[in-house]
Amino acid sequence: MPERVETSSPEGIDYGWVMQVTFVLTILVGAPLVTLASIPADLPTWGARAEFAVRLGAPIWIVIALSVLAYAKRTQASDRRP
Repeated sequence: MPERVETSSPEGIDYGWVMQVTFVLTILVGAPLVTLASIPADLPTWGARAEFAVRLGAPIWIVIALSVLAYAKRTQASDRRP
């Protein structure tokens, strides 16, 4: 097994972790929410479907990203306490 080339010891918030968790949670939580919301919607074309997904998916992504960032900040603050 080759040695790892890159390592990281972030000071403060690990934004790479925040982005990875945001990506995974957006797929696991956001995609089903957009799918369920699209059931009653009238989406006759692929363009309408894509626009619907972007308009609904963007706010879901923002909420998830800010929640993950707040979690990272909170856990980092609690890790610093003696």
